[in-house]
Amino acid sequence: MKLRCTAAALALLVLAVPALAQHEHGAKPAATPAATPAAPAATSAAPAGGPSPAEMEAWQKSMTPGPQHEALAKLAGDWTFTNTMWMAPGQPPTESTGTMHAETTMGGRYVVEDWKGEMMGQPFEGHGTNGYNNVSKQYENTWMDNMGTGIMYSTGGCDAAGVCTYKGESWDPMSGKKATLRSVITWTDPNTFKMEMYGPAPDGKEAKMMEIVAKRKS
Repeated sequence: MKLRCTAAALALLVLAVPALAQHEHGAKPAATPAATPAAPAATSAAPAGGPSPAEMEAWQKSMTPGPQHEALAKLAGDWTFTNTMWMAPGQPPTESTGTMHAETTMGGRYVVEDWKGEMMGQPFEGHGTNGYNNVSKQYENTWMDNMGTGIMYSTGGCDAAGVCTYKGESWDPMSGKKATLRSVITWTDPNTFKMEMYGPAPDGKEAKMMEIVAKRKS
C-alpha cells in the first residue's frame, strides 16, 4: 500500500494546531472571545430529586473554560500556509499553498477553523472543530473536508518542552481499513508554526507524509 497523502493525511493539520497555542509566546493578540456565560454556582443543598452539590460542582468544573481554552483563542484570526507532501518515501515532494480562518465560539470553549487551498491539483476545503476537554484532560478535534465523506476524531497534548503530538485514525479508501496518523507541531516564532505528519509506509513502518508551515497574516 502506498503512503497516501489524501485529505486523511491533511486531517491532522487542524487538530494539532490549537494545543500548540498554549506554548506560543508573544503572538499578536487575536480577537477577544465573547464573554463566557457564568456557570451555575453549586448549591449547598440539592433540590428534591435533583443533582447533589458534589455533582453540581463536578459539572461546573467540567463546563468552565480555563487556561487551555484561552490558549485556543490565540489561534483566532487569518493565516497562510505552505504544504509539502510526499506521495511515497523517496519520491519528490509536491507543494501547494492556502489560507486558514479561525474563530472562537460558545464563550471561548471551542475554536472552529476553515482551511482552503489545493490538494493534488484539486480545490481543497477543510473544517475543524477544536476544544480542550476538562474531564479527559486532552485536546480534542473533529475534522471533515471535501476530499472524503468521513468525520475524523483525534486527541493530543503538549509536553513540557512545547512539542505537541496528536493521534487519530482515518479510513484508507484503497484497503478499506483504518490507518493511524500522527502529527508533531512546534512553533518556530510567535507567528509561525510547523507541523510534520507521519503515517504508514508500504513496509508498515511510519514515514513522513507532510510538512505544513503556517504564518499569521499581518
